[in-house]
Formats: sequence, structure tokens, C-alpha cells
Amino acid sequence: KCKLNFRLVPHSQEHLVIKLCQLIHQLLNQLQVIVDEQTLDTLVSYCTRALWVCSSWTHSEILLALSSLVYGNGPRCQRHLPELLGQNGVLLNYGDPSQSDIELRRSSLHCMANLCLGVPGHPYLEESYRGACYRIFLQTLQSPKPSNVEDMVFCTLLQSALKGTQYFLNGVKWKASPDQDLGSLLALLKKYMFHGLPGINVEMPQVLYPAPLPQYETVPAAKSQQNKKRKSRGKGKKARVEGKTDGGPEEGDDEEPSTGPVRSGGGGGAGRGEGRIGWPQTSTPFALPLQPGSGTQFLPCWKKGSSDSEFSDPEGGMQSKLRLYQARVRQSALQCFLAVVKSVEKRVLYGYWSSFIPDTPGIGSPPSLTLITIALKDPSPKVRAGSLQVLSALLEGSRQFLSAAEDTSAPRQAFTPFSATLAASLRELHRCLLLALIAESSSQTLTQVIKCLAHLVSNVPYNRLRPGLLSPLWKQIRPYVRHRDVNVRVSSLTLFGALVCTQAPLPEVHLLLQQPGPSTGPGVSGGATPQEPSLNWRQPGRRERDASLPLTGTGVEDVPVASCWLLQLCVALVTQAREEPYSDSDAAGSTSGALEPSPVRLEALQVLAHLVKGYFPLAQTSLLELAQLSARCLSEQDPSVQLHGAKLLEELGTGIIQQYRADVPNPGLEIPPAHFCVVQFWSEVLTGPLIGALQNDQHPTLQTSACDTLSSILPQAFSQLPDKTQVFCITVLLGLTYSENSLVKAAAVRALGVYILFPCLREDVMFVADTANAILTVLDDRSPNVRAKAAWSLGNLTDTLISVGLEFQEEVSDMLLLKMLRTATQASGDKDRVKSNAVRALGNLLHFLQPARLGKPAFEQPLEQAMRALIDTVRGDATMKVRWNACYALGNVFRNPGLPLGTAGWSKEAYSALSSVVTSCKNFKVRIKSAAALSVPATRDRYGDTQQFAEVWCALAQALEHSEETEDFLEYRYCASLRGELCHALFHLLSLCQLDDLATVGTSLSCQSKSALQGLLVQYLSDTALVSRHHDVGGEDAGDQTEPRDRLKELDQTLSRLKELEAEVGADSKSDLDTVKQFLEDVAKNCETIKASDALDVKVMHTSSHQKL
Repeated sequence: KCKLNFRLVPHSQEHLVIKLCQLIHQLLNQLQVIVDEQTLDTLVSYCTRALWVCSSWTHSEILLALSSLVYGNGPRCQRHLPELLGQNGVLLNYGDPSQSDIELRRSSLHCMANLCLGVPGHPYLEESYRGACYRIFLQTLQSPKPSNVEDMVFCTLLQSALKGTQYFLNGVKWKASPDQDLGSLLALLKKYMFHGLPGINVEMPQVLYPAPLPQYETVPAAKSQQNKKRKSRGKGKKARVEGKTDGGPEEGDDEEPSTGPVRSGGGGGAGRGEGRIGWPQTSTPFALPLQPGSGTQFLPCWKKGSSDSEFSDPEGGMQSKLRLYQARVRQSALQCFLAVVKSVEKRVLYGYWSSFIPDTPGIGSPPSLTLITIALKDPSPKVRAGSLQVLSALLEGSRQFLSAAEDTSAPRQAFTPFSATLAASLRELHRCLLLALIAESSSQTLTQVIKCLAHLVSNVPYNRLRPGLLSPLWKQIRPYVRHRDVNVRVSSLTLFGALVCTQAPLPEVHLLLQQPGPSTGPGVSGGATPQEPSLNWRQPGRRERDASLPLTGTGVEDVPVASCWLLQLCVALVTQAREEPYSDSDAAGSTSGALEPSPVRLEALQVLAHLVKGYFPLAQTSLLELAQLSARCLSEQDPSVQLHGAKLLEELGTGIIQQYRADVPNPGLEIPPAHFCVVQFWSEVLTGPLIGALQNDQHPTLQTSACDTLSSILPQAFSQLPDKTQVFCITVLLGLTYSENSLVKAAAVRALGVYILFPCLREDVMFVADTANAILTVLDDRSPNVRAKAAWSLGNLTDTLISVGLEFQEEVSDMLLLKMLRTATQASGDKDRVKSNAVRALGNLLHFLQPARLGKPAFEQPLEQAMRALIDTVRGDATMKVRWNACYALGNVFRNPGLPLGTAGWSKEAYSALSSVVTSCKNFKVRIKSAAALSVPATRDRYGDTQQFAEVWCALAQALEHSEETEDFLEYRYCASLRGELCHALFHLLSLCQLDDLATVGTSLSCQSKSALQGLLVQYLSDTALVSRHHDVGGEDAGDQTEPRDRLKELDQTLSRLKELEAEVGADSKSDLDTVKQFLEDVAKNCETIKASDALDVKVMHTSSHQKL
């Protein structure tokens, strides 16, 4: 049919060509007709040919049809791209700024934009063609408006160029080049972000340069604003737009409040104009005059009234239409900026932060133009929302950059450091976003304000800033939980979640959580906004007044009431019926009858989980209440509610464990009476609907969360549960390790890895055997995540093996040990996530094997293979965590006195691998662990022959001499620990050395490195502090342990050992012994000198203090 139509409509009949192009546009653009590859090629060929042969008056309609055809189909039009975008291509010629026909320019730009549009999962337009389009877009944005072009037409041209730039940026990473300068693009975007904004006349530099200080755009002087105000009195609408009247409050007037934040009508980074925004110095940061009839309001003229439409201009339709077109340009610029933020690396954008984020204004300086200016001043809700979306994207993931901010110390007078500048910018952001929150009337834009605040709160380092930033925000966000729009309520809860989980526990948030809820009073929750003259919206509704009452329908009547207002509010949002109907958007998300819509309930459950995780001491008084809340959620039909209820249970269990460890420093097998409520908590949980969740095969995600909940049981509470409950937990977890779902299987095997550490279970041979067989089976799973969890659990299981008594060790079968040894050896060749715990398990198993088993032929080959795996891992190129665990594992192996260390064939390779690591590894933590492993053998014969001993000694001495040499500055923090471990290892070797070893030791102590070694050893001995020793103690992350070490005693023992050798030494070894002995005596003498000097300094200090008194 297409070919027939083309034959009927030759290019010579131009009127019919136009009608055909209009039909193509109608079919594709409005009726959403999809064309196949052949038809697309035919239609694009027809339109391209028409552009060359038809008269120019037809080209606008042809380009309109072509733009519909190429929308998202750029790569599929490969054959026609040279004619369209190649050298002298028709689109490039028509889109060039020299083209006089502005409509042709706009249509060609629209075509190029649609060609650049990429579809996810499909190839993008070739780089050369994309670059050609981008240059045209940029030239269009840089060109001034022709004098003969109307403002609205020029706005459409700008909108097409901005949309094309946005499509160019979407889906690809920014590549800096001479044709793609980020500073130039950002300068243009900043210019058009304020295009046509009332009261703003921006003269923007052509390029923005990255700098930590504010840029240099200017705003008209305050004088012009004052003149405007004088002229605007009594001029109706115009007066309301440009200033404030002197009369009483009228409909649409922009009044300044007498108290609280002041918002002026000028344009600036904070509140704009000649006025600045400031908080009153009172205990209450905000005094909001929202009483009915109050004459002071925060609303600019364009945010007042019952309607939230774009514009209403009774003065004339053209002016209103122009403002609408200008707003679309600003909106397109912000959408383009959002694409820039997503395509450019964060660390590059941070250099331009000060161009778009407000800073603390200087006294008398002109206000800066930033994204906040738009959020506070722009009359279009969509534009305001767009600026907040860009600001949210800038803030998202900026925690590392913002961590440099600090203002806790006293201010410096000579200069302002970058940390203080950044801190001031963050304070200004808080202040301005709070103003936007108070002044906003559009529900959609209000949602964006609150989301932006949530991004800000999640990334700001409040522990490095002066307290007081969160209190105003906390107080102002409270009423929005009962806003008429469900999206506002959800985003408000999201903000509360960010407040209670950011850097928890923060002292300021802890105090805010302890404050009582809103005062009771006769209020009705309704749909009024903060800007409307209804007081009811901000007064506490029934939900707050009933927060102290027991939950209806949950059976919690005798539970002590928590003082945490937020906890009670979230519980009420989940369980109680909504107070009144809100907006129509509630109906779509509400599936629970009279309850709150599902998004609100889910967000409230998330806030509870964050609250329990960060501030458990405040939540523990409502422990049983929260348990029954979770049970209610698990009993519902909505899988999402069930999942969030299980997650809350998991956080409660984790919080109980952490709080119990803090309250009971040395927990035993029995739980103290003060914590009996924990046993009651788990008894109720494990007899409730959690059982059904564990057995719900139709909802594997819920099963996974239920397994995680079981793994968070306090060990001491588990031991006091009924036997049938314990058996049920173990049986369910063992059964779920055979689940077909990998997530369920991983969670179940991890939970078993937790249970194996329970004191009441780790000596149960049957449980250990069943758990070991389940773990070994799961280690063959296809999923790397499942294998990683199984390897971690196997590491925990082997940790328990070396901690139990001899009687238990004998009950473990040889077959099971051989299976574990072979499986762990095989897993040590897996991915690094699996390997790190597999080598830990190998070290434990080889430590566990007793001489009776080591002598059996069945263990000979597995032992050799396991040692080979450990040695290869130490020498390999795995991650540092894997190599750290491998060094730790070898040290663990060396602790087994039954192994033939020193005589076996693998001994030399093990010592050689550790000696190589201790001298050459770039990671100091790995070197520390290798030095610790080399100091483990307790007798001289376990170091092998003289040559092997000499190799270990020389490696340790060399490592100590070069212990401060590193390419990574971050490794210096481990330098002292490394030197301490090396010195300890050297003294340990000296205490074990024999006459044959003195030659090597004496040579190393008499060479040019003697003075360096002596100085480091003296420094080690003079410092009597504890040496930090890093051990993996069976957790998923390595923990730190400290071990006291009397270092001077080590020196005395070593000198005593050398004196014993004097009776056996011959003439040939006499000089070596004297060298070593003299070296150590010099070290001891220097230590005594330092000790005496320190004592003298202390005596002088005391004397001087006494004389002053």
C-alpha cells in the first residue's frame, strides 16, 4: 500500500505531498502506528527525496513527517544518514544558525533530536552523526535571537535544541573533547534555566569553570528593585508580581511575615532581592502564622489561590502564552541538566557545585542564581519540580564529597577553608529547602521538595556540623504525614526514614525522638495545605491523640507505651483506619479497605525498621507491641506488607543482640532475668504467622526474609525456647537448603552458619553433622552468591571445631572431615567471594586434625592438596582480603603440633610464600598477618633447617627495615602495627635460634642496616602500649583484637637464651654470638636511657607544677 500511495503522489504534486506528510504524522504521532523495517526505509527515502526536489514552502510539513518517522529510529535509518546529517546534509543546512527561515530551523532541529533519541537495549546513532547534531544544538543555543523573530517562535526553537541536547546525553557517558566542553554546556543551561523568569535579567559567562567558590554572574542592583516597588503601588496584578502593596492583605498579595523566615520578591540564591531569609533566634526555629485570617503569609503571589494551574492572565492571552512558552524553555533546560548529571561522572560535576548550589551570602553582595532560586521563585510548578529533581540528582551519591564539610571548630579569621565553605553551603541548602517546603502549594512539587530533603539528609555529614540543622526540619515535616495527597505522605515518611537512619545514632535525632508528640486538641485531619487558611491541617488529628492507646485489633493491651512519637505514629499508620478520605490518588493504592493506602503503610514499616536499627534503646520498650505488629503484617494477604513485616522482625532481632551485648559484657549460657522479655518476644514470634512465611513456597522473597529473621535470634534466648521450637527452627532451615530458589537457599545456609556458633548447639554432634552435610551440598550450587554464603557458614563451622573439647573432636567421623577438607580445597579455587572463607575453613580444619588422624593414609593426599591450595592463594593475585585470610590460615595450620612442620615437603614452600609476602606485598594488613604467621611456630625444629631459618630471618629483617616504604599513602595508618608485628617475630626467632643460625643473624646485624634495625627495635621496646593484632574471628568481616605483650620481657628472654649458648659455642661461632649479644645489649641500654629520660621529664614537670601552686 505504501508503494501504491507513492506512485499516486509523485513529488511534482506538492499539495498532495503535503497531505501525505500530514497523514504520516497523524498515523505515527497520534495513532501510534508502528511501521516495519521495510516500510520505514521506504517512507524515510520518500521524505528525504522530497526535501531535495520539492519547493521550500513544503519542507516544514515534510520535516514534520520525517521527525515522526525517525523518532527513536536513528540507527535503523543508516542508509539515509549521509543525505540527512553528512557533509552538506539537508538537516544540517536547515538547522544551521545562518538559516533565515526560523520554522525550517525548528523543524530540522526537531528531526535531529528525534534521530539522537536512543532506545534502551538498542544501538545508538553513530558517534560522528551524533556529534554533528550536538554541534548544531550548541550553536543554536549560543546564537542570539534574531530581531525579526517573535519571542514565542524563538522559544520553540530553543526548546527543540534543548530537547535534542537531552536526547544526545541520554543513555551514554559524557566524553570530554574540544567539541564537547562541559563548562560551555553548563553555562548555556544555566542561562536558559532562568529564561523569561520575572525579575531576573541574567548575563551569564560563556563558560563555567570548576571552582570551589561561587561563580560570577550578577543580578540587577537593588536600586531597580526599589524603583519597581515604588512604581508598583496600586497597579493591581502588576504590583503583585513585582512587589508588595502597602495596604492591608488582599487576595494575591505577597506579604512579608513579621516573624519567621522572610521571603522577598527579588531573585537570589536564598529568598532573593534586597531582603535575605533568616531564622529568628528563638528556641522554636519557625513561627508559622497560619491562623485563619492571619495577615502574614509566606506565599508569593503566584502560589496563592485555590487553583494550581500554570498561569491565569486576565490582561491578555498573548502575554500569558509567552510566559507559558518561556516556562517550557526553562523546563527543557532543567531536563537537559538532569541528563547531564546522569551522564557525567560525579567527581567532575563537584567542581561546578558552587555554580548551582547556594552559598552563605555575603553582606551587601548580590544574591547568586542557583537551582534554589528557581525552586523558590519560578511561577511554574513544573519548572520548580524540575529544579528540585536536578538538585536531588546532584545530591544523590554525594556523601563522599560532602564528608569534607566541617564547621564544628572555631571559625578562622585569616582565610576560609573549603570544608567551612562546603558546610556553609549545606546550611544554606537546609534553610532554602525549608522555605520551599513552607511556601509550596502544588502537591506534585511539594513531593519533590520533600524527596530533595531526603536526599540531602541522607548525604550530609551531620556529625561534622554544628547541631541544629535537623530540628527545624523535623518540626516542619510532621504535619505533612497527614497531607491530603498520598504521594506527599509517602515522601514525608521517606524523609523521616532518612532522618533516623543517617549516621545513626545522632544525638540531635535522639533528642527529637524523645520529644513528646503534638499537643492534643480538637482537630480534624483534612485536605488543607499549609498555605491555606485552615488551621485544622496542622493540628494533631485522632491518630496523634490516640497514639498512646493500645492497638485496636492487635491484642496489645498491656504493653507499656513507648515515649517515641514517631514509632507510635508509624504503628498507627499501619494498623489504624485512616481518619478521613484524602485525595483521589489514595484509591489507586488502597487495597486494605479503610486502612491507609499500601504505599503509606509500607513506608511506615520501613521507617520503623530504620528506627529500630538506629535507635533500638528507644524502641525496646515497645518490643512486644512491635512483635504483634509484625505478626499482623505477616498475616495479611499483601506480599509486600508481609515482606516488610518480616524485615522489621529481623531488625528487631539484630537490635536485641546488639543491645544485649552492650548490657551484658560477658554473656553466658543463661539469660539474665532483666531480659526475659526477649524470650517472650521470640516465643510469640515463633508461634505466630512467621511459620507460614517460612513454608510459603509461592513467595520466595518472603521465605528469604523469614530465614534472615531466624538468624537474628539471640543465642541465649534460643537456648531457653521450648525444645520443639528449637527443633522446628533447625528442621526448617535444613529443609530450605534444598530449595530451588537461590535466594532462599543462600539465606537458609547463612542462618545455619549463625546457628553453628550458638553455645547450646555447637557441641551437638548430630546438629554439627547435619549442618556440615547441608553446607557441603550447597557449596556445589550453580549460584556464586549461594556458594559464598555456604563458604562463610563452613568457616564458622570449622571455627567451632577448634574451640570444642577433645571428646567432641573424637566423635566427628573421619568421612565427614575428609569430605569437608576436599570440598574446602575445591572451593579455594572458586571466585574470591567463595575463596576468602574457603581458605579460612582449610586453616581451621588443618588445625583441628589430631595426630591419630594425620597418621592415617586416607588423610595424606587431602592434606597435601589443602596445603598446596593455601600456598598458591598466598602467592596468587587474589584480592587482599583473600590473601589476608590465607596468611591467617597458614598461621592457624602452624599451631597444630601434630603436623610435620619443618620436615614435610610443603613446609619450605609455605615459609617461602610467607617470606615473599612480608617483604613485597603492597597491602600492609596482609604483611602484618604474614609476619604473625611466621612467628607462630613454638620450637626451633619447626622452622626447618638452617637455610630455611635464615630465609625467614632475612625476610623479616628486610621487611622491618623498609616498613615505611609504600606507594599508597593510606597504608601508613598500619605502619606502626606492621613494625610491632615484625619486631615481635624477630625477637621470637632470636629466642629460638641455635648455634648454626648465628652466622646469618650476626651478618644481618653487622651490616649497614644495623643502625636502622636497632632504632626500630628500641622504638618498639620503648612503647609499652598494646599492639593491635588483627584476627578473623569467624565473622563475615575481619575483626580486631588486642593482645598485651610485655616487650622488655621478650628482650630479657632472648638475652638469657644467648647466654645459654655461650657454654656451647665454639671458636668459629664466638664472633657471631658476640655480635648478636652486643647488638641486643645496645638496644637494652638505649631503652634504659629513654626510660630514665622520660622519668626525669615527669619529675621536672611535677616540680614546676608544685612551684606554681
